[in-house]
Amino acid sequence: MRDLRATRQDFPILQRTVRGRPLVYLDSAATSQKPLAVIEAIEGYYRTSNANIHRGIHTLGDEATEAYENARAKVARFIGAPSPRGVVFVRNTTEGINLVAYAWGRRNVRADDEIILTEMEHHSNLIPWQMLANEVGARLRFVPLAPDGTFAPEALERLLSARTRLVALPHMSNVLGTINPVRAVADLAHAAGALVVVDGAQSVPHLPVDVREMGCDFLAFSGHKMCAPTGIGVLWGREDLLEAMEPFMAGGGMIREVHWDYATWDEIPHRFEAGTPNIAGAVGLGAAVDYLEGIGMAAIRQHEVEITAYALEALRHLGDVTLYGPRDAQRRGGVVSFNVAGVHPHDLGTVLDEHGVAIRAGHHCCQPLMRKLGVPATARASFYLYNVPEEIEALVAAVQHARELFSGVRAR
Repeated sequence: MRDLRATRQDFPILQRTVRGRPLVYLDSAATSQKPLAVIEAIEGYYRTSNANIHRGIHTLGDEATEAYENARAKVARFIGAPSPRGVVFVRNTTEGINLVAYAWGRRNVRADDEIILTEMEHHSNLIPWQMLANEVGARLRFVPLAPDGTFAPEALERLLSARTRLVALPHMSNVLGTINPVRAVADLAHAAGALVVVDGAQSVPHLPVDVREMGCDFLAFSGHKMCAPTGIGVLWGREDLLEAMEPFMAGGGMIREVHWDYATWDEIPHRFEAGTPNIAGAVGLGAAVDYLEGIGMAAIRQHEVEITAYALEALRHLGDVTLYGPRDAQRRGGVVSFNVAGVHPHDLGTVLDEHGVAIRAGHHCCQPLMRKLGVPATARASFYLYNVPEEIEALVAAVQHARELFSGVRAR
């Protein structure tokens, strides 16, 4: 197993300082940092092979096409997909979910049908289904959460009915860190005749993921959270479902024949990739897959379990800190949301930044979940393969300083 501490040298940005202090980057759930291997792959594409794909009958076009399709094959392997045909390149998780909502949902969901979600949804896995339900007259139902931020499959089973068309859920919550039992959910949903859409934005970068083992029908995730550049993401779908879907967008690159009054579509996955795609982003994503596989997703997962457990224990010992989500690090990913008594999360984030510690503060695109928790916002520290215990200690020291600072303000 590779020493993950050594990976810090692969990330140039981690060598910088912020406000005169070493950068402590604890915001990887929002976006991860990029290793030199990815940066160099993108630069190399632009330096040597920059051309449009699937069109040019020349060397650069062939090289660009090969690099783009090689990246698709790498992604398919990374998530255990049966073939690259089910891998659609999109901009991000949000676009992938919207693609399903429009291209599958508007042909298969009707008035009085039901879509089941959870109470921990990111807005990107809520609003597209709200819009679909409002348009066709369907109903949204929500699997309730237990006090520890988890849900039992039995809670879903009670909601399933003959009207259920779809179950959508995050594999891992971006607020609670909860890792959900996708396989159990898929088995129950399929027995009821429903499909399963998984928001994998937080899980695919951090856990070993195999779509066949998960049993889902669609999986969406973003490259920028897994060491790749922004602007590239993936929707994986079962090939039979994609074959039956109409395109999400129309234009060049997704057609077979065009006449004045009709057109026919290209094979999957190309029918869902209208226009010039983010070729450099795909190249970067392929390089990121190579990088993560070189370390091993099991090793990354174990590292994050250990550092998350350390962070939970350290914050708990501070006192006056409320932690959200499962207490057992084995049941959650590398995300710790918390509040400090008497300190607004935005103020906390500002004070921590003075210490060079980067966290996220706000509702994390989960306003309904914040209302359920009874708070307007939380602070959130999130970890990845490059974080080390000393950074948790820096976080705790900065939180302690903020608590003392605001305690003095309140005393006056």
